[in-house]
Amino acid sequence: VAKLCVCDLLVAQCDVNCCCDPDCSAADFSLFTTCSVPIVTGDSRLCSQKAAIYSLDVEANPPERIFKLIDQVNPSVFCIHSTNYKQAVSLSSPEMPTSENFDQLLQQFGSTSFSAEPDSWNMDTDAQNPSDANETYRYEYGVPIQTVDAFLRLPSPVVSSWCSDVNPAGFLVNQATKCIRSVSVEKCGNIQAVSMLFYINSSILAVNITVQSIVVQSLNGMRTLLNGSDDLRLPMILDELCINIVLGVSYHITYTDEGEIIEAAASFVLGAINKEALSIQQSFEISFTQVNTKPVPLSGNPGYVVGLPIRAGFRPQGYPFPVKILFVPLSTNEYGQLTILQSTSNQDCLAAQEARTPILFGYNMISGCKLRITAAMKCQPLTQTILDLLKGQSFPEYVASFGNSQAQDVLDWVPITHLHTSEQSDNERIYKTFQSSCQIPISLEIEVKWTKYGSLVNPQARIVNVTAMITTTTLKQLPSGRERTIPITSSVVFTDISSPAEPGYKAWPTINAKLPFDFFFPFV
Repeated sequence: VAKLCVCDLLVAQCDVNCCCDPDCSAADFSLFTTCSVPIVTGDSRLCSQKAAIYSLDVEANPPERIFKLIDQVNPSVFCIHSTNYKQAVSLSSPEMPTSENFDQLLQQFGSTSFSAEPDSWNMDTDAQNPSDANETYRYEYGVPIQTVDAFLRLPSPVVSSWCSDVNPAGFLVNQATKCIRSVSVEKCGNIQAVSMLFYINSSILAVNITVQSIVVQSLNGMRTLLNGSDDLRLPMILDELCINIVLGVSYHITYTDEGEIIEAAASFVLGAINKEALSIQQSFEISFTQVNTKPVPLSGNPGYVVGLPIRAGFRPQGYPFPVKILFVPLSTNEYGQLTILQSTSNQDCLAAQEARTPILFGYNMISGCKLRITAAMKCQPLTQTILDLLKGQSFPEYVASFGNSQAQDVLDWVPITHLHTSEQSDNERIYKTFQSSCQIPISLEIEVKWTKYGSLVNPQARIVNVTAMITTTTLKQLPSGRERTIPITSSVVFTDISSPAEPGYKAWPTINAKLPFDFFFPFV
């Protein structure tokens, strides 16, 4: 346990207030204010085990760290006395039969009964079977991604804006960093951090990092995508310029639900510098996608972030109860977002049928267009055309209450309530043909009610109600050859319903009384 340290997150760097970090020196400990992990133990199921105790002696000058190793006793009656069979503590992959070990496995397990005593098993867990030599490592969230030599590097600024190459990329931790790198044309071929080879020469255990795309940026900022992305382009001096230096790297990691990395790709942005350049700005990014799944961008984690789209979907047909929410499959709405009509420059409604814009959380929006109606138009087709214009091709049924609501969590989705100003309530009954008039929709008003959820220190935005109201009007029959232009509008309003109590709210009464001084005697 003296070697275990759960707060040691930075590689080859001292973590603040991490008293068990081996990278921290006595000078670092003197600046600590507390020990974030005061005690480190092994398996809590053991009856007796060693425990590492960490504390700070603030009275010393300078303050110093105090380390103690004690014997800790588990008070529980049900505990493990000794781990004489260590493989039973964790789940290990079974040994797969191969041509080399088949006879051994057949001899051990082929009879009607076989021994399960610990001595009959291979207790050397460090010895690796030949069949497991190429097995990938299974990661947990936040664990640094291992390579053959060290960790997958994601340079980032540490103290200043200059790049530090010791920042490891954590599993399932999407990151985007920018930092400044010192360069010169004369030495650009010797600077490893500006070469593509620096970012792809180390494989992630059994997975090689492949080059997905290469974009070349000129001195004036123009970018060009190269067709052949497999070629390795190294920095070189050409006409007093250093070309093919790395300006940006974007990693994309594909993993399984068991935490195994099965694919790693890198996209590069290469540029050039002249003799006047003393430094460059580099950008780095890493993202993760589970295999056989389509990535869907989130709008917050967990609460909505102002300015990000509202996520929406609908219930699949044929289910008696909602078991899963599907994202809206629209060509203009790829990621399942709640959208409204997008205004165009010519304000022609018929030309703006496919133009939709996502509704951004916290932004009150209004858009519209003008519809030219002739006497030859029929009531029912006209009404359906305006409805499709206001709602889009497939108006969603549900809205995600949180920015990270998953499709399988049905209770995290809020149904959209539809209202109409006329007596009819559904879309098929809002129009009605008379001898000389027609009821047509002219506006869609969406109201999103949200509240602050969770801690008062860091409240999260949560949507609790969504209402879509269609307003109709009566259109009289036009004389033959006459035309009329009517405005069609869409609007979105966000209402915060987590406001404090209104004035006049009767609060709890205040008791002004004192207890006797010895009321809690003999306790303090």
